[in-house]
Amino acid sequence: MFLALAGAHGDPVASVALSLTVILLSAKLVGEIAVRLGQPAVLGEILAGVLLGNAHLVGFDGFSALRTDAAIDMLARIGVLLLLFEVGLESTVGQMLKVGLSSLSVAMIGVFVPFVLGWLTGAWLLPQQGPLVHAFLGATFCATSIGITARVLKDLSREKTEEARIVLGAAVIDDVLGLLILAVLSGVVAASNQGGTLAYGDVAFTLFKATAFLVVALTLGVYLSPRLFHLVSRLRARGALLAVGLGFCFLLAWLADVIGLSPIVGAFAAGLVLEDVHFRDFKERGEHGLEELVHPIASLLAPVFFVLMGLRTDLRALAAPGILGLAGVLTLVAIGGKAVAGLGAFGKGLDRLSIGIAMVPRGEVGLIFANVGLTLEVGGKPVIDGPTFSAVVVMVMLTTLVTPPALRFSLARAKRAK
Repeated sequence: MFLALAGAHGDPVASVALSLTVILLSAKLVGEIAVRLGQPAVLGEILAGVLLGNAHLVGFDGFSALRTDAAIDMLARIGVLLLLFEVGLESTVGQMLKVGLSSLSVAMIGVFVPFVLGWLTGAWLLPQQGPLVHAFLGATFCATSIGITARVLKDLSREKTEEARIVLGAAVIDDVLGLLILAVLSGVVAASNQGGTLAYGDVAFTLFKATAFLVVALTLGVYLSPRLFHLVSRLRARGALLAVGLGFCFLLAWLADVIGLSPIVGAFAAGLVLEDVHFRDFKERGEHGLEELVHPIASLLAPVFFVLMGLRTDLRALAAPGILGLAGVLTLVAIGGKAVAGLGAFGKGLDRLSIGIAMVPRGEVGLIFANVGLTLEVGGKPVIDGPTFSAVVVMVMLTTLVTPPALRFSLARAKRAK
């Protein structure tokens, strides 16, 4: 009712403008409360979405349309691309390579252990459902929400630490491995519906595409970007650096999607290959660097993503019979499975507990995996049924909400110990 008033005059931009007003003001208000309570602002933004999305429980249904608003959804998706691009800009390929083995080790543990635990938990609590259900549960445990982790580290001013680079590198590898598992499971379902089996060659080709994209994107990016921006610096029109930088980000995001990866992997890769030295010509004539130009736009759109995540969390799912218990066990297993990943980090003096905690949130990636299981069917029935999906949603919400305060506490503990 409330948001419907915005469309009363016929101009579609009016409803988007009012929706953004509600989202941004609530994000900043609850985010400020979170900061005053000693928590990262991102926690407040997620909670703001939860409050808006569940206002119907107290008799007000004015914000429900925000959950499915196509314009807000698109702004949120662009917001998370910009957030990962911005985080990538604060690191370099060289810095990431220095922690490459640690990131790979953390990622491998952070995928294998949660997947096995998720499968075993499904077999234990949902024995009546088939192995595909158990496998999809395991898959939802694999991914790490790089958007949530990146924002928390940024809120705490720890995004440039060695631990942060290990986590961000591991989160990218997690997404690649998780998407590979998802592609394999989707292939198994498709083959099963056709009465066949998935060929090993298909699995190998999917892995090859994912690896090739990252290697080619980073290698060509490091080689071509200095030359590209040197040419761009000859343009006299203002805003050329920002336009080309964002264009590069969105191009790699699109290419990642074409390959079958998440666009956020491409956006992060784009940020990694762009370094301050590439923008030297712009700075010498008094212009801002790309990171400074992108920051205000990311600060505007990234909160839309986190509020929308909260908006899509229906607290009524907790009331369904057995869902609360299932969600509780899934959450504990999900936290434990990722926390042990920190043990894979190499090097002296590393805060392995914080690395493990930073890997915990599932966020939008876990929801995507669960939603795929909800939409795929075997024999006319969804692989993941409604109640199981609700339990996964609660698990995703709880792992997302528990990470910011837990990571803040762990980082403060590590700082005191030094």
